[in-house]
Amino acid sequence: MSIYRSYFNRNNTLISNSTTNTGQNPVVELSFGASEYLIPNYGFSRFIFDIDLTGMRNLISTGVISTACTANMAHTLQLKNTSSFEDLLNTKMTNGRRRATSFNLFLFRIPKTSGDTGDLQYWDEGVGYDYNEFNLAVNNSQGGGSPLTYIDDRSFSNRPSNWNKRQLIFNWSQPGIYDNLNVGNVTYDDLEIIDTQYFEFGNEDISFDMTNEINGILTGGTEVAGWGIAYEPDVENITGLTEAYCVAFFSRHTQTFYEPFLETNYDDLIKDDRNTFTKNQTNKLYLYAYVDGDLVNLDEDPVVNIFDSSDNTVVSNLSTCLRTKGIYEVVVPNSFNSYNAPCEFFDVWSNIKYNGETLPNVTNQIILRASSSKMQIGSKSNDPEIFGFDFYGIKQDEKILNTDIRKVGVIIKKAYSPQVLLSNVNAFYRIYVKEGTTEVQVQDWTEINRTPNEYYFIFNTTDKIPNQYYIDIKVNISGQVDTYKKQLTFQIVDKK
Repeated sequence: MSIYRSYFNRNNTLISNSTTNTGQNPVVELSFGASEYLIPNYGFSRFIFDIDLTGMRNLISTGVISTACTANMAHTLQLKNTSSFEDLLNTKMTNGRRRATSFNLFLFRIPKTSGDTGDLQYWDEGVGYDYNEFNLAVNNSQGGGSPLTYIDDRSFSNRPSNWNKRQLIFNWSQPGIYDNLNVGNVTYDDLEIIDTQYFEFGNEDISFDMTNEINGILTGGTEVAGWGIAYEPDVENITGLTEAYCVAFFSRHTQTFYEPFLETNYDDLIKDDRNTFTKNQTNKLYLYAYVDGDLVNLDEDPVVNIFDSSDNTVVSNLSTCLRTKGIYEVVVPNSFNSYNAPCEFFDVWSNIKYNGETLPNVTNQIILRASSSKMQIGSKSNDPEIFGFDFYGIKQDEKILNTDIRKVGVIIKKAYSPQVLLSNVNAFYRIYVKEGTTEVQVQDWTEINRTPNEYYFIFNTTDKIPNQYYIDIKVNISGQVDTYKKQLTFQIVDKK
């Protein structure tokens, strides 16, 4: 499994019955209860956002992300709670509001207009920062008059989008996008609810499942103008509270590492059994298609036939699938019971077409191993294994532009025995950054690809925020799980 992160291209917080715009604020505040901004003095806010799916679409169109071998592509919306760094249980936040607890937030799709055109409600982010307007006092040394001059607050804006307007000359079909009392042009009951999450303490991060929603967009069946996050109507409609309650998350304008994103998990794992092709089990084989050293997709999926050394057909017309760009997978069933291992077979790949030209068949060799070849039986237990690792594709402490896509080779060997390379190991990698002593996960444990001649994984920097990154390696063998910390360290830097 690999991941790809898509980031927001706009976001804003709508304050009920207010024209205030806070699109540039680095923090999203979802509040309810007493309000210093509104008359009457209670209200609530809703967060809206849109996601740039351009990078993901490009990866899908080139076959890097492929669902041909599996339909398993999941999408999760992630927003980091600002309270993760403070102990605010049952206390007030820095803005004087009490942290909200014991509530649901729901994710909804911004609906189309209710007019005859059915056009999407496109909206602008806005240039506001402050939640309320105030004047600043400056003296002569600061460019003001004597003794003081008051100037306008440049961080405050009531230009769209806001509660009433989505763009300068266009209103929302319903102020606030929908009416939580179910009496407006667009009601709460009209919304497409994508997911709901419960917050017990109010310091939890947002993690909404958007798998069906995003897959619908990518296949062309769903059209959207963005999404929103809000409290349920029963919470928004609470009146008579003497305090304001709030939960806050980092927005796309944060100066921290915690920019919100959509994380896509897709299965591109390669476990090539050519060197370990074993009797009495299902095996996988792969074809790697290159042009001038670059992986390329063929016009059609190849077909595989397997023959024994006497040219007898063992398995015929096996279908293949595109696992990732330029790499085709075939699953070989257990069809070798009548053969005594070890013995030789040949896998022949046909229907190989590229740019309209049919290419010659490709024939490869397989050596069938006995099932017993994996067993170790004796009077003594195995000694613990210790491993060492070498890398190529990324150098130790290298500075990498965030425009690169690197193939990172991992040489796994027995420690203190550089001449002994291991050809069949279950190895995993993990990527993270550090905030002080805290490890902030970027990618959870992911199995390393195995081909007949190397172990490797693909590291895409284009969706990574500039920072110092660390890679751990984990190896599972003989019931033993060992983790090797900080095996590779590097920096991702912005291209100027």
